[in-house]
Amino acid sequence: MPSALRRIVSVGMLLVSSTAAVAASPAPSFRSEPQADAPDMAASDATLAARLDARGVRYERDADGDYRVVFAWQQEQRSQVAFVAGRAHVFGDSAVREVFSPAARVPAGGFDAARSDMLLRDSQSNILGAWEIAGDVLFYVIKLHDDADGARIEQALEAAAQLADDMEQRLTGEDAL
Repeated sequence: MPSALRRIVSVGMLLVSSTAAVAASPAPSFRSEPQADAPDMAASDATLAARLDARGVRYERDADGDYRVVFAWQQEQRSQVAFVAGRAHVFGDSAVREVFSPAARVPAGGFDAARSDMLLRDSQSNILGAWEIAGDVLFYVIKLHDDADGARIEQALEAAAQLADDMEQRLTGEDAL
């Protein structure tokens, strides 16, 4: 058996045995689910607007309750929309809020291997955040602790918008989002 195939088989066997061991023990939930001891989400949501207002961030609330911010770069004659999720997600005894910006529509059947590899490598090179696909849209998503101050949220909005706009230009050559 070639060594590469032997490694694949070994990894496959390791995964199977690890999966069985993990299945036998209860795992913590990292999904957004209501919990009895969850942080006060209503208070957190109320302070989000105050934190954005204190920084002078101009936003609109959309139908989902997300905070929509539009960035415009005059020199490049481009613009980009970014959002702060209107709802935080419970993570253990704290909460996480997403900041995200759409970069491109995902083609039917998904991205080809070369583009998928490029997106994974690009995610790895960024300090905070990663590329995610939701529905048929590619987003740059930054996840922050919900108690982040307005300056951190503003920085995350700017970073997500800039990275998504750069990727939109790279993938499509357009300024549609």
